[in-house]
Amino acid sequence: MKMTLHIDEHLLAEVMKAHHFETKTEAIDFSLRELDRRKKLRAFMKKGLGLTPDELKDAFYEDYSPDAIMVAEEPANDSPKKKK
Repeated sequence: MKMTLHIDEHLLAEVMKAHHFETKTEAIDFSLRELDRRKKLRAFMKKGLGLTPDELKDAFYEDYSPDAIMVAEEPANDSPKKKK
């Protein structure tokens, strides 16, 4: 589907470079899929997958913190949505 979008060109270039995308379409598609993946991961983490807290903790590597995922998912303080 063709669309006209206003996208931060510098940010798009950074994403393309960091992830070695050859086209803008690849970068945008990846970004949308990644946001969807994170949404699903947050939902799984909230549900706990039917495990007790101890069982859930044992499902990860010993030095891994499931809370780190949740922190990483929060928008940055300078997110456009937070600005007034």
